[in-house]
Amino acid sequence: MREPEPVKVEKVKYVLWAADWQRCLKFYQELFGGGVVFQSEVWSEIVIAGATLGVHGGGEGKRTWTGLSFQLDDLRAGIVRLLECGGRLASEPNDTPDDPLHLAMCIDPEGNE
Repeated sequence: MREPEPVKVEKVKYVLWAADWQRCLKFYQELFGGGVVFQSEVWSEIVIAGATLGVHGGGEGKRTWTGLSFQLDDLRAGIVRLLECGGRLASEPNDTPDDPLHLAMCIDPEGNE
């Protein structure tokens, strides 16, 4: 018996909801230099470091944990830029007990943590 062929994946996307989709796109453009590849009121896509972030309009703008993570070359400089672009810190950076990595929880202007 022949094994079935796997489904062909064209792109992997991480999706965020936004009450103000244009503000959300602008935030990720300004903070990370992302390139908008498609935009509309209902669905938009921005590419950051080769990954596609989908922005779905119609969100409530409430604070929501997403699991989205960005690894930066300079976390402290990234935090300064985050604040300049309208983001917020949920917690200050700190070392983890097992690694000397610095972690900070951040929130975009749409409430996505």
